[in-house]
Amino acid sequence: MRAVCLLLVHLLLIGSSCRESPAPPAPGTGAIPAFEKIPSKSGEIPLPPGYKRSLVTTGSFGEWLRQLPLKKDKTVYLYNGKPKANQSAQFAVVNISTGKKDLQQCADALMRLRAEYLFATGQFEKISFTDYAGKTYPWKGGKDTAALKGYLEHVFGCCGSASLEKQLKPVSDFRDISIGDVLIRGGFPGHAVMVIDLAENEKGEKIYLLLQSYQPAQDMHILVNPVDSSLSPWYQARADSNIYTPEWHFKKQHLRRW
Repeated sequence: MRAVCLLLVHLLLIGSSCRESPAPPAPGTGAIPAFEKIPSKSGEIPLPPGYKRSLVTTGSFGEWLRQLPLKKDKTVYLYNGKPKANQSAQFAVVNISTGKKDLQQCADALMRLRAEYLFATGQFEKISFTDYAGKTYPWKGGKDTAALKGYLEHVFGCCGSASLEKQLKPVSDFRDISIGDVLIRGGFPGHAVMVIDLAENEKGEKIYLLLQSYQPAQDMHILVNPVDSSLSPWYQARADSNIYTPEWHFKKQHLRRW
């Protein structure tokens, strides 16, 4: 049954996964500023002047995402150990294994982060994903850490950006963006990235960080801002903005929430 599921979803979504193709031209470009030392975790990435990190609740997904460990090396590697062709998209690389199968791509990486947070906080009953046809895949393994890997690989084979977009809830006002939200275009092809940190200034203006994986399966990484090098890797949250990332283009209506 699992093999059939993998085959059918592969045929249906063969064009719906993120593809390694350039994003639409961004209005304004600039050199990405270099940094001397990579922080040890995502919540330590420096802020622009005048901004403070938004408050998060103890035990929340936002607090958990700020603890993502970062590699000292900023090279992104594919699942097969080869370096990704494009090494200009990332500010830093998350120190989490990709695995040795071409499974953990864009939406898969986000589903893994969500599942591992819920697992780590004992919210096992909330670990559930839905494929494009509406079939759900709930976690039934309790505290079995070893079984979680197999469960996620099965989810990666049956779910993707198109199904995750249907599962998540739209956010009506982009200015309400929160840590853990997802920018997702579940089309053919599709792509998804996650908001992993948020900060504000005294005017209430928000900035955020984005994380992605891509196709082929590769290291999760925190994206640079290709439009505003003075703000990079942070992005400005505006109600009327397009969002240009290094390898994809989103619009404000693509914001979703778990």
